[in-house]
Amino acid sequence: MESMFNPADRDAIALRLAELEPNATRQWGKMDPAQMLRHCAVGLESAMALEPMKQAFLGKLLTPFLRGKVFGPKPFSRNVPTDPTFVVADPRDFDAERARLATLIDRFIQRGPDQAAKAIHPFFGRLSGAEWGRLMYKHFDHHLRQFGL
Repeated sequence: MESMFNPADRDAIALRLAELEPNATRQWGKMDPAQMLRHCAVGLESAMALEPMKQAFLGKLLTPFLRGKVFGPKPFSRNVPTDPTFVVADPRDFDAERARLATLIDRFIQRGPDQAAKAIHPFFGRLSGAEWGRLMYKHFDHHLRQFGL
Protein backbone atom coordinates (compact mmCIF):
# COMPACT_ATOMS: atom_id res chain seq x y z
CA MET A 1 0.00 0.00 0.00
CA GLU A 2 1.09 3.56 -0.64
CA SER A 3 3.18 5.32 1.98
CA MET A 4 5.11 8.56 2.32
CA PHE A 5 8.06 6.35 3.30
CA ASN A 6 8.01 4.76 -0.19
CA PRO A 7 10.11 6.98 -2.52
CA ALA A 8 7.90 6.39 -5.59
CA ASP A 9 4.72 7.25 -3.67
CA ARG A 10 6.35 10.32 -2.12
CA ASP A 11 7.53 11.49 -5.56
CA ALA A 12 4.01 11.06 -6.96
CA ILE A 13 2.61 13.23 -4.15
CA ALA A 14 5.33 15.84 -4.74
CA LEU A 15 4.42 16.04 -8.43
CA ARG A 16 0.76 16.51 -7.61
CA LEU A 17 1.61 19.20 -5.05
CA ALA A 18 3.68 20.98 -7.70
CA GLU A 19 0.63 21.01 -10.01
CA LEU A 20 -1.58 22.67 -7.40
CA GLU A 21 -2.45 26.26 -8.30
CA PRO A 22 -3.34 28.99 -5.77
CA ASN A 23 -6.70 29.58 -7.46
CA ALA A 24 -7.64 25.89 -7.91
CA THR A 25 -11.32 25.19 -7.35
CA ARG A 26 -12.19 22.74 -4.61
CA GLN A 27 -14.61 19.94 -5.41
CA TRP A 28 -15.74 19.64 -1.78
CA GLY A 29 -14.97 21.08 1.63
CA LYS A 30 -14.30 24.63 2.79
CA MET A 31 -10.56 25.21 2.45
CA ASP A 32 -8.85 27.02 -0.39
CA PRO A 33 -5.52 25.62 -1.69
CA ALA A 34 -3.32 27.64 0.70
CA GLN A 35 -5.42 26.62 3.70
CA MET A 36 -5.28 22.99 2.57
CA LEU A 37 -1.48 23.13 2.39
CA ARG A 38 -1.36 24.54 5.93
CA HIS A 39 -3.84 21.88 7.10
CA CYS A 40 -1.62 19.12 5.66
CA ALA A 41 1.44 20.69 7.30
CA VAL A 42 -0.28 20.74 10.70
CA GLY A 43 -1.19 17.08 10.23
CA LEU A 44 2.37 16.23 9.33
CA GLU A 45 3.64 18.06 12.41
CA SER A 46 1.44 15.80 14.52
CA ALA A 47 3.08 12.80 12.85
CA MET A 48 6.43 14.15 14.02
CA ALA A 49 5.20 14.82 17.57
CA LEU A 50 6.37 18.43 17.34
CA GLU A 51 3.58 19.22 19.77
CA PRO A 52 2.68 16.32 22.06
CA MET A 53 -0.92 15.15 21.76
CA LYS A 54 -3.16 12.78 23.64
CA GLN A 55 -5.69 10.47 22.11
CA ALA A 56 -9.28 11.69 22.44
CA PHE A 57 -11.63 9.50 24.42
CA LEU A 58 -13.93 9.08 21.41
CA GLY A 59 -10.94 7.90 19.39
CA LYS A 60 -10.18 5.25 21.98
CA LEU A 61 -13.71 3.94 21.59
CA LEU A 62 -13.99 4.11 17.80
CA THR A 63 -10.48 3.38 16.51
CA PRO A 64 -10.81 -0.42 16.74
CA PHE A 65 -13.85 -0.23 14.43
CA LEU A 66 -12.30 2.26 11.98
CA ARG A 67 -8.72 1.03 11.76
CA GLY A 68 -9.29 -1.27 8.77
CA LYS A 69 -11.09 1.41 6.81
CA VAL A 70 -8.60 4.18 7.59
CA PHE A 71 -5.49 2.16 6.80
CA GLY A 72 -7.04 0.04 4.03
CA PRO A 73 -6.72 0.57 0.28
CA LYS A 74 -9.78 2.79 -0.24
CA PRO A 75 -9.24 6.57 -0.40
CA PHE A 76 -10.77 8.73 2.32
CA SER A 77 -14.35 9.80 1.71
CA ARG A 78 -15.30 13.37 0.97
CA ASN A 79 -16.24 15.68 3.82
CA VAL A 80 -14.82 13.49 6.58
CA PRO A 81 -14.97 15.47 9.85
CA THR A 82 -11.77 17.29 10.80
CA ASP A 83 -10.39 17.43 14.32
CA PRO A 84 -10.77 21.06 15.46
CA THR A 85 -7.01 21.34 16.10
CA PHE A 86 -6.41 20.81 12.36
CA VAL A 87 -8.96 23.30 11.04
CA VAL A 88 -7.43 26.19 9.07
CA ALA A 89 -9.90 28.98 8.37
CA ASP A 90 -7.71 32.08 8.16
CA PRO A 91 -6.12 33.33 4.91
CA ARG A 92 -2.69 31.83 4.17
CA ASP A 93 0.11 32.63 1.72
CA PHE A 94 0.07 29.87 -0.92
CA ASP A 95 3.78 29.92 -1.82
CA ALA A 96 4.91 30.08 1.80
CA GLU A 97 2.61 27.20 2.76
CA ARG A 98 3.73 25.03 -0.15
CA ALA A 99 7.40 25.62 0.75
CA ARG A 100 6.71 24.92 4.43
CA LEU A 101 4.92 21.67 3.59
CA ALA A 102 7.77 20.52 1.32
CA THR A 103 10.25 21.15 4.15
CA LEU A 104 8.09 19.22 6.61
CA ILE A 105 7.72 16.29 4.20
CA ASP A 106 11.52 16.11 3.86
CA ARG A 107 11.91 16.29 7.63
CA PHE A 108 9.28 13.57 8.19
CA ILE A 109 11.07 11.27 5.74
CA GLN A 110 14.53 11.96 7.20
CA ARG A 111 13.26 11.16 10.69
CA GLY A 112 11.90 7.85 9.39
CA PRO A 113 9.25 5.38 10.54
CA ASP A 114 10.89 4.65 13.90
CA GLN A 115 10.59 8.30 14.95
CA ALA A 116 7.06 8.53 13.54
CA ALA A 117 6.05 5.61 15.75
CA LYS A 118 6.73 7.79 18.80
CA ALA A 119 3.94 10.22 17.88
CA ILE A 120 0.40 9.89 19.19
CA HIS A 121 -2.43 10.70 16.79
CA PRO A 122 -5.17 12.79 18.47
CA PHE A 123 -7.88 10.38 17.30
CA PHE A 124 -6.20 7.05 16.46
CA GLY A 125 -3.68 7.07 19.30
CA ARG A 126 -0.39 5.25 18.98
CA LEU A 127 0.45 4.23 15.41
CA SER A 128 3.35 2.30 13.95
CA GLY A 129 5.75 4.11 11.65
CA ALA A 130 4.26 2.23 8.71
CA GLU A 131 0.77 3.38 9.73
CA TRP A 132 1.93 7.00 9.95
CA GLY A 133 3.48 6.74 6.47
CA ARG A 134 0.25 5.28 5.11
CA LEU A 135 -1.96 7.81 6.91
CA MET A 136 0.06 10.78 5.67
CA TYR A 137 -0.04 9.46 2.10
CA LYS A 138 -3.80 8.98 2.24
CA HIS A 139 -4.27 12.42 3.83
CA PHE A 140 -2.28 14.15 1.06
CA ASP A 141 -4.05 12.10 -1.59
CA HIS A 142 -7.45 13.03 -0.13
CA HIS A 143 -6.74 16.75 -0.22
CA LEU A 144 -5.11 16.69 -3.65
CA ARG A 145 -8.19 14.91 -5.00
CA GLN A 146 -10.21 17.67 -3.33
CA PHE A 147 -8.64 20.01 -5.91
CA GLY A 148 -8.84 17.62 -8.85
CA LEU A 149 -5.26 16.35 -8.66
